[in-house]
Amino acid sequence: MAPSKASNSTLETVEPIGARVLIRKDEDKKQTSKGIHLPDKIEIPTITGRVVAISTQVDNDPDYPIVNYDRILFNPKNAIPVDFEGDNRLFVIPVEDIVAVFRKDG
Repeated sequence: MAPSKASNSTLETVEPIGARVLIRKDEDKKQTSKGIHLPDKIEIPTITGRVVAISTQVDNDPDYPIVNYDRILFNPKNAIPVDFEGDNRLFVIPVEDIVAVFRKDG
């Protein structure tokens, strides 16, 4: 019996190393908070995103209460883009560049 294609393919993942996290940057806004639609060439750059993966070092550090899927505000200066399966919004960033985590009171 020939092996199926599923058994031959492997799932590739991106795992940050050191004091870093992998984030998916939110899309740039094409509309202002007042509802004005912006032309395609003018967009409001966002510096928010969602945590996709956390390095073991950050996960084990109690000084960084960050979990997967947290929405964060980050400094994009040191963001390293990850070209992964056509997704151009993935970035590896140093955990020090996370400046805020959005939380909901619950």
